[in-house]
Amino acid sequence: MKSVTINAQDGEAINVGPGQPLLLLAGPCVLESGEMGWEIAREMKAITSRLGISYVFKASFDKANRTSLDSFRGPGLETGLRQLGRIRDEIGVPIVSDVHEPAQVERAAEFLDVIQIPAFLCRQTDLLVAAAQSGKTVNLKKGQFVSPWDMQHAVSKLRNAGCERILLTERGASFGYNNLVVDMRSLPVMRGLDCPVIYDATHSVQLPGGLGGKSGGQREFIPPLTRAAMAVGVDGLFMEVHPDPDNALCDGPNSWPLDKVEPLLTQLLAVRQAVQGVSDA
Repeated sequence: MKSVTINAQDGEAINVGPGQPLLLLAGPCVLESGEMGWEIAREMKAITSRLGISYVFKASFDKANRTSLDSFRGPGLETGLRQLGRIRDEIGVPIVSDVHEPAQVERAAEFLDVIQIPAFLCRQTDLLVAAAQSGKTVNLKKGQFVSPWDMQHAVSKLRNAGCERILLTERGASFGYNNLVVDMRSLPVMRGLDCPVIYDATHSVQLPGGLGGKSGGQREFIPPLTRAAMAVGVDGLFMEVHPDPDNALCDGPNSWPLDKVEPLLTQLLAVRQAVQGVSDA
């Protein structure tokens, strides 16, 4: 499997793949405010710098797929992108955020270093083509309803539209109603598509719609599942982190507390180092 390069707008490149440092895409589910995002990005950059982890700040400017019409969606396209641009410029970190419509891609690409395709939209051809033609690295999330081997078709859409810098993210599969399960076999299967694979540590423990008008989550399972993913072998992690998850405006039940990020990452790096170089049985 070849490495993928994220060309950050500050001129520095991040290489993701075999033999490269662990990549971490992390931040709040949605931009609750520019200041909160700025503070989280600053702390996360400090943590990842200490640990030798490649870091990209993650936050949504608009969550178009919330359970309820009354749910908080974020600041919107223009305000959200300006807030993300300030974080990128002042903190000095690359940015990833998700787009939901082809019309958003061109404007988003002016601010983002990685364009993310949400899991629910991983088969949307026009959106994939627009993202591919942006010239950005694309983080493609596997749909909860899609097998890992069938992601080859979504990857093919991106490649045929001119994108070779593709990350694939596993975020769990539907397991009955209001529940997800992670099939760890999906990680090597998707790596077999010649793309670096990211494990979504927090959406994988989400309980979609589990709290009636909003989703629930089981954040207590984040550490064991991320340890398992490290042992199986991944190239990066996706994590929603928040200084006060119980009062987060989106995805709080499956977000990881900011003050517990460094101990968890330290543990995960130890697992990753222990299995690197071990031959397959």
